[in-house]
Amino acid sequence: MTKAGRLRIGVLSLHTSKETKAILNAIEALGHDPEWLRRDNIEVRIREGQATLDPAVDIVINRLLLSKADYATEALCLADTVKGLVPVLNDPTRVLTAMHKYSTAVRLSEAGIPVPDQLLALDPGRLNEARGEFDEEAVYKTAIGTHGGWTWKVSSDELLSPQVGNRWAFLQEFIEVDADRHRDLRVYVVGDEVIAAMTRHAPDGDWRTNVALGGDTEDATADLPAEVRDIALRATEVIGLDYAGIDLICGDDGWYVLEVNPTAGFKGLFGATGISPAPYIAALAIERAGGEVEPELVAELATDLDDSTPAFITEEAVENLPAERPVIGYTKDVTVYGTSGAKTVTAKSDTGATRTSIDISLAAEIGAGPITDRTRIVSGSNKSGKTRPVVDITIDIDGRTHTLMASVEDRSHMSYPVIIGRDILKDYQVDVGS
Repeated sequence: MTKAGRLRIGVLSLHTSKETKAILNAIEALGHDPEWLRRDNIEVRIREGQATLDPAVDIVINRLLLSKADYATEALCLADTVKGLVPVLNDPTRVLTAMHKYSTAVRLSEAGIPVPDQLLALDPGRLNEARGEFDEEAVYKTAIGTHGGWTWKVSSDELLSPQVGNRWAFLQEFIEVDADRHRDLRVYVVGDEVIAAMTRHAPDGDWRTNVALGGDTEDATADLPAEVRDIALRATEVIGLDYAGIDLICGDDGWYVLEVNPTAGFKGLFGATGISPAPYIAALAIERAGGEVEPELVAELATDLDDSTPAFITEEAVENLPAERPVIGYTKDVTVYGTSGAKTVTAKSDTGATRTSIDISLAAEIGAGPITDRTRIVSGSNKSGKTRPVVDITIDIDGRTHTLMASVEDRSHMSYPVIIGRDILKDYQVDVGS
């Protein structure tokens, strides 16, 4: 406890993000002292049989993005180490369940919460033999992934691998939605309360609804069915999280839970609903640590997503954290994933290309697909343009994954089998000198 009854609330985050900064600012606005637990300041010491955490805090909010981490096990164990000294929201052992989509589905199914039919098989023969149990179209995804990455829609004649890179993958029933554009629902739960909800619509030409992939959103908070509210609260409770983003979809037989996200982003939700979960998460931590908050103030703060750099953080500290938009050079070694394999190649950054493109032989080698569309490419030598097929691929760049629709062309006579276009480069700072 700090001065005048103020609590010190830690946020464990090894990266800089809008969500981390918004929670820290909310803690301060609620009258308590925020502390950002980062690479450059966190220390756990054991001396003469006594373990201590520095900076000293009363409770910790866990914002480690494990599904995007290069070394998720190490990050998870760091959170568990901290949990040995102070209470942690979300509990790292519960986050382990939530970050693994199939583990989540098993827990929900056992608790009677509806989930789509699914199959995880580690043997290729078993996985492909069971493909006939699903409809003509099915979802194929890795058990760990985020922002719509590592997810494909596959047809019945595609041969699938139980692994994509070093990640296990599984089949999931594709839930048809009676709409021109595929859609689902994101419900944000904090404690035992639904904070906000939004409907997410897939971008044109795609079926994935993730905001990170360009999906549109609209507010669904006021019109949220009581059944959906109950399912979201139960799913959060079953997985054992203190706060979570629950993804649901409505099929012919009712609502199904698709995922339980322990570190769901705020930007899309706030844009759709005008409600930020940050003050509610901060308030929950304060109350769990024995403090008090004014509900009216929490609701007032939630009308603004204050993701500015907290006043107590020095510029040097922020610069030492991984950037939200890392630098990418003129060429870059990337790993390209399809449904049946992966390969690491050297790609070229091209700010003049709207869409990322891949060599046709490489696309066939990794099982890129299926062909989802055709796009017209206009070049200086061909003003009328020519059409190219478009396929689903996932590209890994230094641990950051991007699932997108790439155009396919014969690049056998060119130096680089992959061109990185603006659909990916928008997330980076391009340095042509590197």
